Amino acid sequence: MSDFALLFTAGNVLAVVGWLALVVLPGRPVVVDRLVGLGIPALLGLAYAGLMAAYFADAEGGFSSIAAVRALFQSDALLVAGWLHYLAFDLFVGAWQVRTARAEGIPHLLVVPCLFLTFLFGPVGFLAFLALRAAAGRRAAPALEA
Repeated sequence: MSDFALLFTAGNVLAVVGWLALVVLPGRPVVVDRLVGLGIPALLGLAYAGLMAAYFADAEGGFSSIAAVRALFQSDALLVAGWLHYLAFDLFVGAWQVRTARAEGIPHLLVVPCLFLTFLFGPVGFLAFLALRAAAGRRAAPALEA
């Protein structure tokens, strides 16, 4: 197994552990707020930053067009970096959803489908959670303080 495949697998395992904790331990602020909301995304972010620092300057492609992005992701290092980016930010959003629901008294069972959607489809789960908050009579804008 290549180093990039190993990093890809390790990132996936770490993220799945975080997602499971969000589903199973929503009332544990230390787990949700610190470990899953900050710790795991920070570790994924460090791995992302390391890959970008080591490989981006010499990479083909860039962000200026779809063809440039396609060329950028021909590199295993930058493909894994992009994946870690997704894992980190989606997990961060999932932890925010659990914290916000806890603070606003939204039943966790109603949040679980939003978490599932965020895990699989990122922004769709975020939008589902905003709709859930609106249906629960909460403000529709993301709570920065939650």
